[in-house]
Amino acid sequence: MTQQGIDANGDIVGFHDLFAKTASPKSVRPAPGRLLWMILLAPVAACVLGMSLSIAPGLAYAQNFGPGGRTFSEEAWAALVKGGHVALIRHGNAPQPGWGDPPGFKIDDCKTQRNLDEQGRREARALGEALRNRSVRVYRILSSPWCRCLETARLMAVGRVEESWALVPDKDRRFPVRLLELKEIVSAWRGPGTLVLVIHARTVSALLDFEPGQGEVVVLRPRIGADPDVVGRLFVGPE
Repeated sequence: MTQQGIDANGDIVGFHDLFAKTASPKSVRPAPGRLLWMILLAPVAACVLGMSLSIAPGLAYAQNFGPGGRTFSEEAWAALVKGGHVALIRHGNAPQPGWGDPPGFKIDDCKTQRNLDEQGRREARALGEALRNRSVRVYRILSSPWCRCLETARLMAVGRVEESWALVPDKDRRFPVRLLELKEIVSAWRGPGTLVLVIHARTVSALLDFEPGQGEVVVLRPRIGADPDVVGRLFVGPE
């Protein structure tokens, strides 16, 4: 993320630009007035850096790679094993130029939709195996009715899959009917076991303000009457 400040003219600039503007080309020592600006803006730089680290919850986990290209968070795994938490799982790899589905797709015809490729199927099987190996007890699993989500959920083989339109993004964010239903599902969950929701990137973005990668797991701690806490993020790729 580019750190920003305000130059002596009141313009917003990157900090490297700011210091370039305030530094004199004839001397390494800035003028007293410009030096004051640099001193005053130093705390702002630290604040911007702190904000950049807090904007995307769980970002550190997404960069913590283990064997086989896995990302992991032991806190997230412990929460899933404990139960009473929610696992948001974006469907496995489903390549398609651009976003969404091809023009004219039909919800009841998988051939017309954007679907998992073989990599996405391997990711789904590997995630299901990891949940079983970690002794995560999946008490309920809901999926978007889109074929790539349903196939991901079924290939995980961790329980009976139920379809839910609450996991589909709202067409108009001004009328977030599905999002409100999703929030109710998440906030009410107390177990037993873990609730698994196989979902789309845009649905997660509406709920949490960031988009996970395909096949990524976001572990949530539900809170009654409030947005959930992000415990951690996981990606379990195939060997």
